[in-house]
Amino acid sequence: MERISPPTSGLTGAFDSNHLAGLQNIVDYITQKGGFAVIDPHNSLKYNGAVITNQADFSTWWTNLATVFKSNSKVIFDINNGPNSISAADAFALNQAGINGIRASGATSQLILVEGTAWSEAWSKHKVMPYSDIICLEQTHIGWTSSGNAAVFAAIQDPNNNTAIEMRQFFDTDGSGTSGNCHGANNGGDRLTGATQWLLSNNLKGFLGQFSGGSNSVCESSLKGILSYMQRSPSPWIGALWWAAGPAQVNSFSSIEPPNGAAIPQILPNVLMLYV
Repeated sequence: MERISPPTSGLTGAFDSNHLAGLQNIVDYITQKGGFAVIDPHNSLKYNGAVITNQADFSTWWTNLATVFKSNSKVIFDINNGPNSISAADAFALNQAGINGIRASGATSQLILVEGTAWSEAWSKHKVMPYSDIICLEQTHIGWTSSGNAAVFAAIQDPNNNTAIEMRQFFDTDGSGTSGNCHGANNGGDRLTGATQWLLSNNLKGFLGQFSGGSNSVCESSLKGILSYMQRSPSPWIGALWWAAGPAQVNSFSSIEPPNGAAIPQILPNVLMLYV
């Protein structure tokens, strides 16, 4: 966000013309080839080093950006990726402000993705070190519920009824996505069932914004199980995005960056292309 909206101009000021033109070129390239482009500020609901607190300014920022792309039906707006260090209630309020800003621009046909706090994880098991790097406590929790997201995001409102709850889920042992070893070949129930039930009970759509696994037989089986699970009826899930691609992720075990991304030889043809 700081590149397209320099802190000297702030959230409500003019966009940097060079970065805006670059974004437009990328979006046009993707959508003119028939693809969908997700515009995703990867800022964790922070700006200029601090959590965003001014909902009106954030709404205005989204109005201004959505105005540029409101005529492109193949654009998807993702309010902000991976919110953290913020309460679920505050994350909800900023996401609602973003929706309001987008719709106020006249962008009425595009899908909007909203994300909760704690990186919007469906399930997670993290090692946390509250005292030092020596004392380590392991905490297991169902991320979407214990983070407080489930208690507030059911109230999300979109006048055009085209918003989905974006969550992320990795399938290594702790759900962090830092290992290419999956925790076991399964049907996805132990990682997505809670989130799926919550979405269905609240009549909301879900979108898996990040998922990955390594190039091995266990991950291949697990990933197929997850994607097949998401297709079962009734299903609230409307799509999923693989993590990752792009030059910044070229050395990742899950990269599908051409021509030599590590996931291209096995995971791309054996898993991902089966569900496109």
